[in-house]
Amino acid sequence: MADKREYRMEELARLAGITVRTLRFYRERKLIPPPRREGRIAWYDDHHLARLRTIGALLERGHTLSGIAELAEAFDNGRDVGDLLGLGAPTEETPVRLTPEELADHFAGQATSENLAAAMELGYLGTDGDEIVHISRRLLEVSAALVREGIPLAEVLAAGKRVREHADALAELFADLVLRHATEDDLPRLRPLARSVVEAELSLAMDRRLRKKP
Repeated sequence: MADKREYRMEELARLAGITVRTLRFYRERKLIPPPRREGRIAWYDDHHLARLRTIGALLERGHTLSGIAELAEAFDNGRDVGDLLGLGAPTEETPVRLTPEELADHFAGQATSENLAAAMELGYLGTDGDEIVHISRRLLEVSAALVREGIPLAEVLAAGKRVREHADALAELFADLVLRHATEDDLPRLRPLARSVVEAELSLAMDRRLRKKP
């Protein structure tokens, strides 16, 4: 395992492509975590370097320092990816690893601290070091598509919260049905049937909605 690298302030600034003065400013604004101190010497590591490169990328995309500070605070206080995904929990969804700037690109300026906190509360997002993990590639892509259609991300997340409540109820309904006639071990094998029923019923419900007169 490689040793953890540490840098003095001047070296870190050079590697990040900024001035020492800018680095001090970012530290004062709490855009980066405090360094490790050894007497009068401040030591920075690869986590600080990754954060500085993220700040630079977000600035290039038009984000303000105030907005970046809010994102950094939400990011630092986010749920750990282990809590998000659980240990050994079965899933048909594929998690996605993203840098903060990649997440910002997905949502065209709407990846605010409020929306980030809402997504974390829903369990859509977790953190892993300097990366963000979205629990489902499908949900990420659908959410981004809805935002591109002009629907605010805050409303997409609010709708997701309501859908979650209905989905939990449907999962309980199907599990109760199976457990009346089979065992807990049969649930993973039969879960695709539950998904097919829900997809078909939702499709039929959309048909009924589209046939309604405005």
